[in-house]
Amino acid sequence: MYKPVIGLEIHAELKTKTKMFCNSLNDPDEKHPNINVCPICLAHPGTLPVINIEAVKKVIMAGLALNCKIAEDTFFERKNYFYPDLPKGYQITQYQKPLCEGGHLDIAGKKIKITRIHLEEDAGRLYHIEGKDYSLVDYNRAGVPLMELVTEPDFETGQEVKKFAEELRLILKYLGASDADMEKGLMRVEVNISLTGDDGPSTLLRASKLGTKVEIKNLNSIKFAADAVDYEIKRQTELLDAGKKVVQETRGWDENKKATFSQRSKEEAHDYRYFPEPDLPPLKFTLAQIELIKDGLVELPSQRRVRFARYGLNDTQIEIFTVARHLGDYYEHVATELDSVAKDFHIKKRLKGEFPNEPHLGRRLHELSANYIITEFPVLMSAKGLEIDDLEGFKISSEAFAELMVLIFHKELSSTGAKAVLKEMAETGLHPEQIMKEKNLGQMSDASELETTVDKAVANNEQAVEDYKKGKEASLKFLIGIVMRDSKGRANPQMVEEILKNKLK
Repeated sequence: MYKPVIGLEIHAELKTKTKMFCNSLNDPDEKHPNINVCPICLAHPGTLPVINIEAVKKVIMAGLALNCKIAEDTFFERKNYFYPDLPKGYQITQYQKPLCEGGHLDIAGKKIKITRIHLEEDAGRLYHIEGKDYSLVDYNRAGVPLMELVTEPDFETGQEVKKFAEELRLILKYLGASDADMEKGLMRVEVNISLTGDDGPSTLLRASKLGTKVEIKNLNSIKFAADAVDYEIKRQTELLDAGKKVVQETRGWDENKKATFSQRSKEEAHDYRYFPEPDLPPLKFTLAQIELIKDGLVELPSQRRVRFARYGLNDTQIEIFTVARHLGDYYEHVATELDSVAKDFHIKKRLKGEFPNEPHLGRRLHELSANYIITEFPVLMSAKGLEIDDLEGFKISSEAFAELMVLIFHKELSSTGAKAVLKEMAETGLHPEQIMKEKNLGQMSDASELETTVDKAVANNEQAVEDYKKGKEASLKFLIGIVMRDSKGRANPQMVEEILKNKLK
């Protein structure tokens, strides 16, 4: 009935050593207020700004990654307004000539157009003290390089907003342009939303076709942004269906109530009196300079997904290895080892007079390795107090892990034994075969040895045997569990099941 028209404004603090126009540290983790400040970012009289060229390069990198046209000449401007967290009384920003224009980002087959990306300085941070009639200001953030990205109103759902913001955050992290941590305020999303349409019952909307725009601010997570969009679509739809007006205003998001709330009515557009920054020179780039930055771009998430698909991984595995980039890099190191390790295993077995199948294990071995990394590594890393994507100091080499995967695939190790070996590998850095031998963890596949253990389980569990003979399949699983327990997880479960079925016929 109504079509949502949604555009985003996204700010991301850039990852640079110093601030945008001075040598004060850019440290988002600094807890003490007003430490990373200097006369320039505090706007003392007579001080002059100097452009941080690293911040400029990072915005250009982001623009190139998002298919933008890069300006060959641009300049900074003053945006004049007063607020306590803005020490100069104006913000150095870009207005007439942004660094990047006219890009796009494809999300689930839909092209979201990017209007512009420009560079500016951030403001400080205000702290409102409950029960007090004053606020405190911290200028650590004042002057930090800030990238602002504005999209066209191409979104229609909260899910689209979520996917776009997640992909943008991932791209910025890949580029090293920003850590884009929303909890720390390093990336902020603002939503502009209205409803449009000419076939609804609301004469108010039919009269103009374009609905009244509402802005949602202070969204400190991507999930909240998506939820706020979906709620606002519902709220505005209900108002229009009831013949009421949508008020042009700024709203916030209450996570506890799962609802937007009015913050202030939208005022008339401010006259910021933009004019060129007199203390900074214009920026000029040659095509060769822009091409040099483009040549230095890293592999982007979309390119990585295509490449990882060649390993035969499923979409979920590919996405995990794309988001957890270092974990994906580790998997790739393992993948390069798998083929040679599998061949070595096959040769060793042939020399012993054994003939295992499939010397080239290909896709199934890659899938097994991916599954183990995704399911088992978080447990191991959590035990060491590490984040899932923090592999620094991790003791399991890619070659040793590849050896473990081949042993599991050829049933030299049970799943229980594999977990025990993997844990020991994480503690010691030893190779799996050494651990298997020292701790006697190899899978028990000798038929006569298994028969003895099965006979004991059958003799000691008469009721389960009778239940199975009466058709209760769960009793067979119970007996297999008993054998696995008695063998300390070493028994081959497939062989145990086969032996039990033969004995209980």
